[in-house]
Amino acid sequence: MSERVLVTGTTGFIGSAVLRALVERGETDLIALVRTPEAEASLPRGVLGVRGDLRFPESLRGICDGTDAVVHCAAYVGSDPGLCETINRTGTGYLLAEALRAGVSRTVCLSTASVYGSGPHRGLRESGAVPAPVSVTSESRLAAETAVREAGGMAVRPHLVHGRGDRWVVPALAVLFRVIPGWVDGGAARTSMIHVDALGRAIAVLAARPDTWRPGAVYHAAHPEAPSMRTLADSLARHLGVVVPSGGVSRAAALEQVRAAGLRERHLEMLTVDHWYDSAALWDATGCAPGPRFDAALGADSAWYANHLGGGRG
Repeated sequence: MSERVLVTGTTGFIGSAVLRALVERGETDLIALVRTPEAEASLPRGVLGVRGDLRFPESLRGICDGTDAVVHCAAYVGSDPGLCETINRTGTGYLLAEALRAGVSRTVCLSTASVYGSGPHRGLRESGAVPAPVSVTSESRLAAETAVREAGGMAVRPHLVHGRGDRWVVPALAVLFRVIPGWVDGGAARTSMIHVDALGRAIAVLAARPDTWRPGAVYHAAHPEAPSMRTLADSLARHLGVVVPSGGVSRAAALEQVRAAGLRERHLEMLTVDHWYDSAALWDATGCAPGPRFDAALGADSAWYANHLGGGRG
């Protein structure tokens, strides 16, 4: 009998990639939690849509019946404290309670490496890594994954995710490269990246294959190569024509420019502080390839990004 997997957040950037990967595997019966008729109509053929909303526990009743695994990708990533509480913390609790009521023993929670805080993080491994979130969003997502793990589930923590559908990472880098007049420390800060399709495939394997299950486990999700910011900038300039910094600049001057552009200090930290993570455990557990290097992936996705960068280009 086929495994039956429920996926939340399937209209989102990463959740949709997980669903695609599960469809491509063809080994599972798939259910998608959706909120609207439009979302249900957009599901791939063969995926059953069930209507529900994480904010309302009564709407979740019965959605996990007969299900073997849940992949929880739905999350609020804005800064509104109320929505962080309602969707990420409380909503995950409602979903988890329904999964446990239905006897589901495997729940994979999509989390984020931002639960570790500001950094620097250099080759950080899952074992011994201590979360120290600095935003209400990261705090609520840590609370969500903690609840899942304490119930025997697993969490996956990517850092920066790119690929078709990315509305934040590459567009934000393009804006930052344009805003900052020069490199801080030569653009040497390194960062972990992962293509959304590689992330989707890895999560799909964790959900669909019981032999990969490690109750309470955390996995980092990243390509083994963590490029420097200068390397990333070269790729954006080459493939997308993005204006990138030249010369050097002090951190204080860079911060002044960032604030003048209406951005926050954390945006500057994205360019100037190491954030790279050891993810060997995920690739060993799943047997998946970590996907293409950033430059090759950006080249393949360049047409999509060119249509969505807006003011980030030169």
